[in-house]
Amino acid sequence: MATYPWEGRSCVRFKLCPFNTIQSVLRQRPGWVEVKDDCEWDFNWCDVGWLRENFDHFFMEEHVRISHFRNHYELSRKNLMVKNLKRYRKNLERDAGHMEASKCDFFPCTFVLPSEYHLLMEEFKRSPGSIWIMKPVAKCQGKGIFLFRKLKDIMDWKKDGPRSEEQKDAAQVESYVAQRYIENPYLINGKKFDLRIYVLVTSYVPLKAWLYRDGFARFSSTRFSLSSIDDKYMHLTNVAVQRTAPDYDPEKGCKWQMQQLRRYLTAKHGREIVETLFKEMDNIFVRSLLSVQKVMINDKHCFELYGYDVLLDQNLKPWLIEVNASPSHMPSSQEDYEMKYRLLDDTLNVVDMEGRVCE
Repeated sequence: MATYPWEGRSCVRFKLCPFNTIQSVLRQRPGWVEVKDDCEWDFNWCDVGWLRENFDHFFMEEHVRISHFRNHYELSRKNLMVKNLKRYRKNLERDAGHMEASKCDFFPCTFVLPSEYHLLMEEFKRSPGSIWIMKPVAKCQGKGIFLFRKLKDIMDWKKDGPRSEEQKDAAQVESYVAQRYIENPYLINGKKFDLRIYVLVTSYVPLKAWLYRDGFARFSSTRFSLSSIDDKYMHLTNVAVQRTAPDYDPEKGCKWQMQQLRRYLTAKHGREIVETLFKEMDNIFVRSLLSVQKVMINDKHCFELYGYDVLLDQNLKPWLIEVNASPSHMPSSQEDYEMKYRLLDDTLNVVDMEGRVCE
């Protein structure tokens, strides 16, 4: 093993906070050594809470890398993602015209509450009977989410308080988003699903991003219907939600690997249509990153592995639902573990700590 140029050491000292698949990857990487909290480190796979509390208190040498950008939330908080995408689309229409701006029409009509409550009311009146989904801006794993289709539902919720424990969580959040629900999702065996796709960003200026092709589809456990909007096992595909379903099978799980989904779609619709679909998803990744490029604090010490959630409608149009800065790497099956292990190992190959410390 080569001796690295700082202090004559022949290892990469790493620190990590979330103990899941990433722990296995780091510990099995040749020349990498885990250090305790009070020791110096070269590489830190931290959670966003640690970043918020500690980033400004560290001086980082040239070779050091950390797993989040300082204001990662510009893309991963639901309200800020929508704000940045709307601004980007508006500027694009001004500078390049309507045709170019239309390439940003990949996220559902969304309002940030309470600040845009009046705009939501206007849209409600223009489209009576539509279903909307309410989401706390800073929650994850399906917490605090509920659907509504009547103006009275949201007015009563706001006036009288939440009706369930999950909605109590949502009420305590300062902001939340109301998003038009995709009422015509693409179904397989009658069930709704969404896609989890990983994008690694190593720089925002210039923008350098890497798309990982081996994501997965997450299925609901209940056949889809609009007749019941209160059934979370029907409408929410989050694994954290689905694994609590009465008929959840931990052996089978509720996922398809991306290549399995692609083969299914190709057999049903043809290669050309599926290739177009995946190009449209590539457009989502690029445009969303460009929408935050000017507001993101670019730091050469930082990288980010985003988990994109994309939903397909019955016309095979992809919709961006949200972006996660801390996507779960907890495996739900052996196959899921192997996919996430490869993902994280490839992420480390791109970040290339070994190469950086030898420069």
